[in-house]
Order: sequence, then C-alpha cells, then structure tokens
Amino acid sequence: MELEQYGYEYYVLSAPTVSDRVFDVKMEELQLLEAQYPEYADALSPAQRVGSDLSGAFASVEHRYPMLSLGNTYSEGEVRDFYDRTARALGEAFDLSAELKYDGASISLVYERGRLVQAITRGDGTRGDDVTANVRTIRSIPLRLRGEGYPPTLEMRGEILLPWTEFERLNREREEQEEPLFANPRNAASGTLKQMNPSVAASRRLDACLYSVLGESLPSDSHCANLEAARAWGFKIPDTVRKCSSLQEVTEYIAYWHEARKNLPVATDGIVIKVDSLRRQRALGATAKSPRWAIAYKFQAEQAVTRLLTVSYQVGRTGVVTPVANLEPVLLSGTTVRRASLHNADVIAGLDLHEGDFVHVEKGGEIIPKITGVDVDARTAAPPTGDRVTFIDKCPECGTPLVRSADEAAFYCPNEWECPPQIKGKIEHFVTRRAMDIHAGPETIEALYRQGSLHNAADLYALTATDLLSLERWAEKSARNLTDSIETSKQIPFERLLFGLGIRYVGETVARKLAHAFTSMEQLEQADTTALLAVDEVGERIAESVAAYFADPRNRTLVSRLKAYGLQMSLREETLAGRSDKLKGLTFVISGTFAHHSRDEYKAMIERCGGKNTSAVSKHTDRILAGQNMGPAKLEKAAKLGVKMIGEEEFLKWIEA
Repeated sequence: MELEQYGYEYYVLSAPTVSDRVFDVKMEELQLLEAQYPEYADALSPAQRVGSDLSGAFASVEHRYPMLSLGNTYSEGEVRDFYDRTARALGEAFDLSAELKYDGASISLVYERGRLVQAITRGDGTRGDDVTANVRTIRSIPLRLRGEGYPPTLEMRGEILLPWTEFERLNREREEQEEPLFANPRNAASGTLKQMNPSVAASRRLDACLYSVLGESLPSDSHCANLEAARAWGFKIPDTVRKCSSLQEVTEYIAYWHEARKNLPVATDGIVIKVDSLRRQRALGATAKSPRWAIAYKFQAEQAVTRLLTVSYQVGRTGVVTPVANLEPVLLSGTTVRRASLHNADVIAGLDLHEGDFVHVEKGGEIIPKITGVDVDARTAAPPTGDRVTFIDKCPECGTPLVRSADEAAFYCPNEWECPPQIKGKIEHFVTRRAMDIHAGPETIEALYRQGSLHNAADLYALTATDLLSLERWAEKSARNLTDSIETSKQIPFERLLFGLGIRYVGETVARKLAHAFTSMEQLEQADTTALLAVDEVGERIAESVAAYFADPRNRTLVSRLKAYGLQMSLREETLAGRSDKLKGLTFVISGTFAHHSRDEYKAMIERCGGKNTSAVSKHTDRILAGQNMGPAKLEKAAKLGVKMIGEEEFLKWIEA
C-alpha cells in the first residue's frame, strides 16, 4: 500500500512526497522479497507493473512500442555489473551510448509522412494519455519534419522539460499568489502537460530533448547514428550523447557530468547507458518492466551540513505565517544556500530543532532548499547555542495573536486590515497580470503605502499624478504608464476582478465558476453558503470564506468603491449570451477527441447551459460526452454503472435545439 501511494503521488498527482532514492530502495526491497517468496507475490503488486501517469482526463492511447522503465543504480559498481552481464550475454565486442538522463515528463511523438499526428505520455507503459494539443505548443518540437530519409511512420521518444529559468519564474508567480510551489521542474512539466487548456502549456514555455528513434527502415543499426539523422530531420537532440567503446569511457563520462550538469539550463537526475546496436538490443531483450540493454545511473541528491542560526517568520497576503531557517552559508549544488523553508509548525516540531543545531540541507529538485534532518550526534561535541525552536504565537509584523484552523497546518494572522504585509500583499495580488494587470510592482506599492496614498486596492483608482511624481526617481512617463494601466483595468472582466479581490481559497478557476454561477457582484454578495455550495468545485471551506468576506462591512465598502470607479461588476453581455437551463441538474464527463470543438469549449457549453463538469465517471454522472478514442477504463465503468453516452453531433443538436 505504501508503494502504491507513492506511485500515485508521483505519476498521477505529479506531487511526490518521498525522494526518488527512497522510492527505488523500497521498490528494490519488494522485488527481492517477491523473488525470495514467490508464493506470496501478487499480480497487482507495484513491483509487477510499470508506474503510471494516466490521468483519466485525456483519451487513452495504446503505445505501438511499450514504454518500459529503466533499471536504476546509484553506484558505479552496479554499472560495472551491467557491463559485465551484457558482455557475457553478447559474447562479442560492443559499443555503448552514454546520455544525460533529463528530469522531465516522458513523451512519445508519432509522425506520419513527416507530420506530427500524436503525442502520448508514458502512462502505464502500455497505454498513455493523448496530450497532442499541449505538445503542439512546444516550439522545440517540429510539427513537420525537415530534409528527407525519415521513415513513413516514425516514433520519437524523449522528455518534456521546463528550463530552470522558467521554473523559477513560475514559482515566483505562484508564491505571489500564495499558491503551492512546484517541487521541481519535472512535476511542473508533468502538471503542464495535463492541463486541459493548451494556452496554459503555451504560456509556460516548455522545452523538449529527444533520445530515442523508433520505426521501420531506420537509417542505421546504431542508436547514436539514428539520433544524428533525427537531428537533421529537425529534432532537438542533446549534444551530450557520447558513443563509448569501453567501460572506462563510460566512467569518465559519469565523472565529468557529475559536476558539469550543474551548469545546464535544464534539470538532470542521472545518466543512461545503452547498448548502441539495435540488433544487439533485440538480442538482449527485456523483462516485463525493463530493457536488459540499458540502465540508468542516478545521481545522489546533494546534501550539506550547516548550522541553523535563527528562525524568522514571513507573513503572506492571506495572513499565513511561514517559518524560514536562516543558515550559516553553505555551498550546495553550485549555489550558496543561506535560507531554507521550514513549511509550518508541524515540520518544526517533527525535526526537534534547536538554534545552533547542525542540520542536513538538501535541494528538492536541486533548486528549493529544505532541511531534511538534524545531526543529533553533533550536539555532544557542539551543543546547541539556543533554545528549542517553537512556533511563534503572535504575528511578527503587528503582534496580533495567531490562529489556526483545526483542518489546516498553517497559522495565520487574522488582522488583515491593519497588518502591513497583508495590506501590501493584497494590493500586489490585485495588480497581477492574471487579475487586473496594473503595472505597479512591489517597490511602487511599498513606496505608495509608506507615503500614505495606498491602503487597499480601491485607493489605486484615487491616485493622482502628484502622488506618483512625488515618489523618488519617478517622472511623467512612468507616472502616465501607471495611470494608463489603472484606467485600462476598468475594462477587465468581472471574473478576473473577483479573483483579484484575493478572497481566501478563491483561485482563478473558482472565481470564474462563481462569476458564471451568480453573474454579478450584487448576486454574489447576497448568496448564502447553501447557494455557494451548489456551485461546481465550491466546498464548505470556500463557501464559508466567500460568505465571511461579503459579511464584513469593510469588504463591502471596498467593493462599493471599486464599483463607483467603473470596474466591471457583472458578466459581459456577450458572455451571458447563449446561457440557458437546458442542462440544469445534469453532470457530464467528457472523454475522447472531438471534430468540431475542443474539450474546453464543450465544458464551457455545458456550464453555459447550466450543466456541471466532472473528470471521473461515478454514480452521480448523468451523461458522458463521448468522442473518438474514449478511454477503455471509462467505457467499462460507464457500462457497469449504466451511464448514458452521447455523441458529439447529438450533443450539439441537443443544446442548439
């Protein structure tokens, strides 16, 4: 059960809770136990299957060639064992290819007559999700091949990647919105591929590196030579691939990239060693899980030991208080680490931290520093210099006693109208591109707050040129740019204004659903929790938060001021056009691919007609809007539950009638 949970978190949720090393060690232990006691082996055991990333929200497609996982090793000794084992099996000289193992989301790209026709995730190794629409947005993946000589049907395999710079940009944006941060680029890339709206994938600037060529009539028996041919066809092939004729050359490659990889623009987590000859690969074959002709050498997660100096606390825009460990500077993965997140009070208590302790610091995904443990033995020789770290009970900014909900790990400051970081944080959230898109950065907001001109979002619309020109280093042009963007923001749609208000737990998706359910700010203000709970994706916590927000007279005054300044307080007429109750009370699941509209467009149609969308088939599902290549799991469950299915043409006639 433990490994099944870890696998679900890794492959389906893209949110692993343990390191790759911990997972691999536990998996190896299970494999050894099943080999030792085969009578107890279970066909449903995690050791008997390839991990899956099937989401259920996309059409499921069978792989022409199974996407097997590689056997992992963390020691050069096991690489040597792989080499010796291969040499004995082949009984002749052979070459190897050594390649960096890029840490992204595995993908299979299918080309017919030189045109990209399908992009499929790894899934369970046998079937994967069709994510073609999202992959088409990746500029480094050719939609049409160049040159000549490529097979009529060609399959390219590789990794979809999120470069470090883009990963850091996304996390900065998520931090500003107080959304959970991506743990590493791999999770961010995997999560992006599973977005239902391709524009999200396009905005995140994904990249790709391809490492395998499959198909009939390939140019060469050499894997490396085929990669070079693929480069000429327009594919982005890493220039780090090296053909090795001896084990010594492989170990030299490992030694070089162990350090040099830290300068690469994308994440790597190891090195893949393959037999170069395709003929010899076929001779060696594969087990049910892994090819015998390849192995992955995994880099150890880099750790360092340093002293914990102090713990400080940051207050976010919603009042959540986050503890931060201040450390003696230590070099880790090529950068100097001075701070690390401690997440919340439970993490601090679990670590039993004392100021002055020596702590183990690791970079999760090689970018986010975190404390993984305390060197308790070091306390004998170097006792802690301070007391045991306990979470504070008052806001570090305004002194208000902190509160904590029974179902949450975080403490927060309830003094939202007078706590400075909350005041400024709410305004910073209001002006973001995804909300009101006003061109005012944190420094400008800080300066206007200190000046006394800015205490809430409505004050933005009362700013004058005099207010702005009195700021240090501000001139007429910069003042005009800001006032112009403030004026333009008055035309921002209602749903984005609702998101910009920063109501606790109301993100972009929930704001949009609330806007479409109530259509105006006035109706939303009057809604009680029962009405709010009837909205798709609104649970008790969100409903109570929205009701509490509008019950506060100070928030009502803020909204009234924004209305007086001319902001959009209801859905636009063109958005309201076509709304009806034809599908009211019906819950839909959309599955498969469609000819006339995208899935997102069909979801919008269902919502406009009063229906509700869900991703999983259940006893509460009324209809399945079924397209081509509908997943077999959903078909089976629909038949079992007796859920009615409706085709694309029939659905369009239904709602257009």
